[in-house]
Formats: sequence, C-alpha cells, structure tokens
Amino acid sequence: MLGTIVNCIAIIIGTLCGITLKKGFPENIKSIIMQGFSITVILIGVSMAIESQNQLIVTLSIVIGGVLGELLKIEDRLNQVGALLEKRFSNREGNFTQAFVTASLVYCIGAMAIMGAIEAGLTGNYNTLFIKSILDGVSSIVFSSSLGIGVGFAALPVFIYQGSITLASSFIKSFLTDAIITEMTSTGGLLILGIGINMLGTGAKIKVGNLLPAIFVSIPLTIIFSNIGI
Repeated sequence: MLGTIVNCIAIIIGTLCGITLKKGFPENIKSIIMQGFSITVILIGVSMAIESQNQLIVTLSIVIGGVLGELLKIEDRLNQVGALLEKRFSNREGNFTQAFVTASLVYCIGAMAIMGAIEAGLTGNYNTLFIKSILDGVSSIVFSSSLGIGVGFAALPVFIYQGSITLASSFIKSFLTDAIITEMTSTGGLLILGIGINMLGTGAKIKVGNLLPAIFVSIPLTIIFSNIGI
C-alpha cells in the first residue's frame, strides 16, 4: 500500500501548491516536464520487460491478450465510463464536483494505475506508482490552480481503487510461482513502455487498455510452457 499512499499524498500536496500559486504553468514548462516523465516511464517499462526468461511467453501473451482486449473493447469501455461520469456531473453547480470528477478520472482510469498497483502487490516494487505519484502531483498543481480544492479529494478514490488492486494482487501472490510473476512483470513492462510512448504524443497511439488481458494470459502460458519444458 506504500505506493498508493505516496500517490495520494502527492495529489494532496500538489493541490495545496496549486491553490497557493493560483496560476498555471507556462506551456513550454509543462511540455518539457511531460517529455522527461515520458522517457522515464519508457525506461521503467524496458527494465521490466527484459526480465523475461521466455520471450515467447511474453509475445504470445501480448498477441492473445490484445485480441481479447479488442473483443472486449476494454479501452473503449474505460473511455465510456469517463464520458458518462463527466456528463453526469458536468452540469452541477460549482467547481468542486467538476474538479473532483475530472481529477478522479485522470488518476484512476488508466493502465498505469492498474499496472503499478499489480506490480506493487506481486513484487513489492513501487517504482511505477512512485513515477505515477510525481505525474499526478504535478498535474494536480495544474488542475487545482484553475479548478480548486476539489482536485485534492480525488486522493480518496485513488486510495480505494489502487489499494484494492494491490491487496488483491498480494493475496493471490501465494498461488503464483516465481516464474509466473517474472513473466507477468515482463509483460506488464511492455504495457508500461506503451504508456510512455503514448505520453510522448508522437502520433502513434497504442491501445494499452486493450492489452491489459495480456498480463493474466501470461499465467496459464507460463504454466503450460513449464510443464512441456519450453
């Protein structure tokens, strides 16, 4: 839970800073900060991906998981949830609700939140959530400088959402072998690499949400490959 707690604290501190500043960052500053974070996320993804002991498992997991994600339209559904919530609350009076909902969607609906929480629960590695904490902290400064203190209250759904995923992952950890955790981590690393590429905004859009099933596909594939000696 440490990664999630740090994430929530970063959001709150960022909000307080934003309210104090009451002005947004210049576009060139926001751009260079985002580029720096993007290449850092890419580095984390690569370092996780190369841990694989069997790249065939990772490859098949990505392919099969991507097909499942496309059939289930996971990314579209995540976007629909965000659009519905935004529509539901956009006409409410005052900025508090708008700030709370907007920030909650940005901080919760995304592959980085899911991957970081799973990684923390399975391996105790909080690097992804720490990077996400920095990203959320900076963005909360920007959001709160214009939308107000409601941004800070988004820390509550973040705590519940990410914390639940982390606890669930740590619970099933005892049923997973080291080999399975390694391949899940490696597969997840490729997804984080995709997140970093998307953050750079180069024009290439990777549907990371639709690739999320790949993490879980790697479990049966690792078991199968281990049993047949591949």
